[in-house]
Amino acid sequence: MTREDQLQAFLARSPYLRFLGMTAELAGDEVTGVLPFSPHLIGNTLLPSLHGGVLGAFLETTALAQLTLTQPADRKPRTLDITIEYLRPGRPMTTFARADLRKVGRRVANVQVEAWQEARSQPVAALRGHFTLAED
Repeated sequence: MTREDQLQAFLARSPYLRFLGMTAELAGDEVTGVLPFSPHLIGNTLLPSLHGGVLGAFLETTALAQLTLTQPADRKPRTLDITIEYLRPGRPMTTFARADLRKVGRRVANVQVEAWQEARSQPVAALRGHFTLAED
């Protein structure tokens, strides 16, 4: 199974990700999460802006997707804890995210993810998290 196949299989396992419309692109060993805009993702209709839970799930899934590709098939990453920083309103447009694996140990990984829309230098949200690398 190729890395691209692994990534697509990971995303296909979740009905929620299909509901969100999230996809991912693989460039070398980096996963870029892509969240195309859809009206059902709006949380604040007055601004309008993306729902915070949608952004949080998008960031967490990007981290898990990146970890899944770096681990052997028998080690499944699972979330231990995450902190999400909402930096600016997520406007109704396509959102991108990329994970940075800060430290991957034998049992725990430390990951940071940033999401942006128009410019990567202006993130809309960020995640810091710890993930366990459990053997099945």
